[in-house]
Amino acid sequence: MIYLQLFWSFLQIGLFSFGGGMAAMPLIQNQVVDIHGWLTLAEFTDLITISEMTPGPIAINSATFVGTQIAGFGGALVSTLGSILPSCIIVLSLAWLYSKYQELVVIKGVLAGLRPTVVALILSAGLSILVLAFWGSAGFTWNLASLDFIAVALFAGWLFLLRKFDLNPIVVILGSGLIGGTCYLLF
Repeated sequence: MIYLQLFWSFLQIGLFSFGGGMAAMPLIQNQVVDIHGWLTLAEFTDLITISEMTPGPIAINSATFVGTQIAGFGGALVSTLGSILPSCIIVLSLAWLYSKYQELVVIKGVLAGLRPTVVALILSAGLSILVLAFWGSAGFTWNLASLDFIAVALFAGWLFLLRKFDLNPIVVILGSGLIGGTCYLLF
């Protein structure tokens, strides 16, 4: 039964997540944290971190990680299959349709209409992660005592360095881990 739940949950995620992995994060959070309670919000944040650090698409990495946590190797297999199956079917169908009807105005309009939705989904996921990183699982509050100043300083510092010097994301991840780990151990 758990295999069917994992497959069905990640099939829905794979079917309705347009715009890439970060756009899928709210859908994954809804299925994994809110509906099924397989992970807590803090564990979900760790899942995002692990999925971002490992090679491959974030939605597939998330499916594999959640499946492994819930039902071992078989869970990882069915979750990953559920996640990629809709994409495979949709991409093959769309490739055929696009090659046949690429000059239609309707096709161009649909693609242009999806862009704002994808941006909104990514922004929503990013703000949720930012609030969790700065204020913890309690959520946003105007009380400055609950603000994690180390996280804010790391975010602001790396954002500045990324904008100023166009750093490699691997440098940012490793630097954040080293500096953040040191700061949290010392303070």
